[in-house]
Amino acid sequence: MKQILLTLILVISAQADWKQWRGPNGDGHTDANLPTRWSEDHNVKWRTPIPGKGWSSPVIEGNQIWFTTAFETPATEAEAKERLKKNTGGVPVYVLSKVRLHAVCIDKQTGKLLHNLEILVKDEPQWVHKLNSYASPSPIIENGRLYCHFGANGSACVDTRTGKVVWRNQEVEVQHENGPGSTPVLWKDLLIFHMDGSDQQFVVALDKATGKERWRTARSGTMHENPQLKKSYGTPIIRTVKDRPVLLSPGSNWLYAYDPASGKELWKVEYGGLGFSLVPRPVTGHGMIFMSTGFMRAKLLAVRYENTAKPDIVWSYARGVSTQPSPLLVGDELYFITESGGLVTCLDAHTGEKHWVERIGGNYSASPTHSNGRIYFHSREGITTVLQAGREFKVLAKNHLEGQHMASAAVDGNAILLRTDKALYRIETE
Repeated sequence: MKQILLTLILVISAQADWKQWRGPNGDGHTDANLPTRWSEDHNVKWRTPIPGKGWSSPVIEGNQIWFTTAFETPATEAEAKERLKKNTGGVPVYVLSKVRLHAVCIDKQTGKLLHNLEILVKDEPQWVHKLNSYASPSPIIENGRLYCHFGANGSACVDTRTGKVVWRNQEVEVQHENGPGSTPVLWKDLLIFHMDGSDQQFVVALDKATGKERWRTARSGTMHENPQLKKSYGTPIIRTVKDRPVLLSPGSNWLYAYDPASGKELWKVEYGGLGFSLVPRPVTGHGMIFMSTGFMRAKLLAVRYENTAKPDIVWSYARGVSTQPSPLLVGDELYFITESGGLVTCLDAHTGEKHWVERIGGNYSASPTHSNGRIYFHSREGITTVLQAGREFKVLAKNHLEGQHMASAAVDGNAILLRTDKALYRIETE
């Protein structure tokens, strides 16, 4: 009987809808048995061309796959030059005169395009980094509602049954400098997201039924006086601590914890240095939160937040730390990969001691996925390297698809869904 129940639990887990970025728990884990080998003509059930440009990751509910995309109208050279006079950063950016933000729906079984919905329009949107897009934050789907977020360009809710926009909100703004990057989370009747700009930094909650603002909490930690070192692009996670929900929220220089119902700050931990422009989403386990501190002097931190009177940093690791892909915790091992060069590190999650460091090559923005003892790393060049999880480094496969790969994977049953700049693929064993 126990074996039957365990089998049922695993089957249900493997079939669970992929409703948010990085899966049901937001940590990159699935119990599915994903393929290890594929190519353009092997184990591809369907390939659907993608309209527009965007790096958001697909989400799934029922028979529908949703993601966001953007249709861009470039600014003239003269317009761009004039508007960039306000740009105090030094990174390569591009400028639009208008952006049309869309939600796209695809039938998960056939790959047929079901909807390509214009949900927001923005004239003279902020410039974005050349590696970024105007549709990089991933949507969330729940009970027939798709919640889309585009940073300062606005948020919207779509009825997935009718394709109609339920509400729009373009009233929450900051200066991103490099474009939108933070993905929202849902908690009860709230849609919560970070707005960490160079001009102001706060966390905000919208009523998910109406789009109206319910609470807003300013970041309270001191930061560098340079506005460029205040911006960040992190995504929160919600965990239960002593039977109480806690929103764990990484920002520049500080890790914060908030009450998701009210936005009240519960505690914060300073990690200091020049930690800013943070992108990776933290993961949790063993009573700790594991997070990257972002650019300039990136460190991987373990912060104990459970069973302690005062949350604090337990250990830190400062070599080859990810600045874009999120870390992955598998049992007692913590894995992460560098944005440039594909250097993978495996640490002991309890102590921060190194098990191995190996280079698999490539450049990375997508976060890794764990399935059945295997770890999937997706490079921008379209190569997925599959590693055996464990304290010994072992490459199981390398798979190539055409196009640029920036989005993290989604999972449906035993299929992996991969979005490139050219197409969405459903990959499963034939």
